[in-house]
Amino acid sequence: MEKNHISDLLPDYLDKALSQKERKAVELHLEACSSCRKELEELSVLFQAMDEDQIKVPTERLRKNFEDFLKMEKKAARKVVAISQERNGSNWASNLLKVAASIALLIASFQMGGVFQQRKANENLLALQNESLQMKQTAMLSLMENQSASKRIQGVSYIEEFENPDEAIINALADRFLHDENDNVRLTAFEALSRFTASETVKNVFIKALENEKNPSIQIAIIQTLVQMQEKKAIAPMKKLLEQEDTQPFIKNQIKEGLPKII
Repeated sequence: MEKNHISDLLPDYLDKALSQKERKAVELHLEACSSCRKELEELSVLFQAMDEDQIKVPTERLRKNFEDFLKMEKKAARKVVAISQERNGSNWASNLLKVAASIALLIASFQMGGVFQQRKANENLLALQNESLQMKQTAMLSLMENQSASKRIQGVSYIEEFENPDEAIINALADRFLHDENDNVRLTAFEALSRFTASETVKNVFIKALENEKNPSIQIAIIQTLVQMQEKKAIAPMKKLLEQEDTQPFIKNQIKEGLPKII
């Protein structure tokens, strides 16, 4: 096994998708190569991050403890007032105000503490979520460069984890869509990009793909999406396809039906 090929086999090795012979060869290579062992450890951490379901948030223990304390304080306040009435009726109102002020101060302190605690918890949660997304993005981009078509499809499918993917992810998906040799990978990449048709990058990629794509199923999908988007820049390449003799008749029919909806 050549050293420069071991990285492509590590995802399959972690997924236990290799044959017994291939797995044995990988393990022999890992014994002799510290660099690949380190890469395997890092990739294992990334894959583990993919499987995280949720991050736990702080409990309501602090609020419950305060409520218990508040009940005790109110009970003690009633006793203080009763004693004060017996000794000096004129002090009753003063004592009541002191108790009320103490309770108000406690409530205000709790509320302020709760605000700061919740803000800190939110900041920590956001930091963890950002770190997790960064790890998932690294794993996603790595998988999309894998030699295995099934792994590239898996990498493309991780787009579900990103509500607002950055330009690096969009460009990686566009590269798979435009240049991948496997039809299923290209179709999966197209479906992923179709979620972000508001992006100018995605629009330009679809138009470029329309001019070069040879798979009829993908051609139909591109045409239907561009028609739905009412993308006027798609008119010229669609007319060009109509003029080409090698364009399939059903592709031409799809274009003829869609063009009037754009123009």
